[in-house]
Amino acid sequence: MDLKQKKTVYFVRHGQSTHNARPVFQGADSRLSELGCRQAEAVASRLAGVPFEALISSPLPRARQTAEAIAAKTGHEIVMSDLFVERAKPSALAGRPYAEESARQLYDDYIQTMYQPGRRVSDAENYDDITKRADKALDYLLTRPEATLAVVTHGWFLRVIIARVLLDSRLTGALLKRFEKRISAGNAAITILTYQDAYAEDFAWRLRTLNDCAHCAEQPRATTQKPKENSTPEAGHA
Repeated sequence: MDLKQKKTVYFVRHGQSTHNARPVFQGADSRLSELGCRQAEAVASRLAGVPFEALISSPLPRARQTAEAIAAKTGHEIVMSDLFVERAKPSALAGRPYAEESARQLYDDYIQTMYQPGRRVSDAENYDDITKRADKALDYLLTRPEATLAVVTHGWFLRVIIARVLLDSRLTGALLKRFEKRISAGNAAITILTYQDAYAEDFAWRLRTLNDCAHCAEQPRATTQKPKENSTPEAGHA
């Protein structure tokens, strides 16, 4: 691995999914909504003017569809990578309504595992899994030969990557919880990371642009069906 090769990575969150638009816990098979398809076209048009060398995507349908819209505009082949999938929630949650009490209880138990190392619920990822995967994803990008890449991923996982870049080994569960509540990752938004030196420091990942939605003039209407903040399952970031 050449740790002195400069890189620029354009991270794209997928367009709105059908489960983003409904008061249900998002499943792995959720696809783009009509609005999400338009958002994917918008970010594709934006990236058509960006000279990146490789297009990588999570294989989950909502991300793959977004990547396909980008590929249709730019001519890139899509490289699928499981490293960039969304956090794995308990599979028993998929598609269940927020209002279902047993589902909400399972989610509340699960979300604590995202901030408490060593704690786990059923078949879901936990804090240790998600931070290790973020590290592996960043290392994978460093091993790629290209200097510029576009990566289609998911809102929650993208924020873990950003938290890891900004805080590295100082990241804790408590800091991740605070970070997740204060950093947005909008549908079809672009976040840019670079890997380079600066001010005589060693090469490192650096956050250059966060949640650029300038190309997404059309935003979803607010809904009163979302759960309250103290136990928000998706909060529009999956």
